[in-house]
Amino acid sequence: MGWFKRGPARLRRGTRGGRAGRQVDDAVTLHLTEFARTRKGVEAYVEPKTSVTQTTLLLVAYDGEWTRRVVPSPEWAHAFAEHLQIPGYDAAVVGYPQRMRDYNTRNKKHPHLR
Repeated sequence: MGWFKRGPARLRRGTRGGRAGRQVDDAVTLHLTEFARTRKGVEAYVEPKTSVTQTTLLLVAYDGEWTRRVVPSPEWAHAFAEHLQIPGYDAAVVGYPQRMRDYNTRNKKHPHLR
């Protein structure tokens, strides 16, 4: 049974919880869920749609490791975070955590540690 079948109705594939009922690819949902469940201290940052990007969900772990995926809407992203019981923030309001920038800096200096 997939995650969508167990999650709230507004997160299921093909429902109209987001704009125009856009669906989330199974691989995206699986990736985000797996990232959140296999790392400590994960927080969700919802990035709004811009003229060049779609709405995205950024997950950041306690050590600054992160992942980002396109999602159908901010509402979907917040519901996803709520379903996984992780904090969810609007990135345009709160910004990004310092630990994410530190992680990026560490990995630029030592690419062999990735």
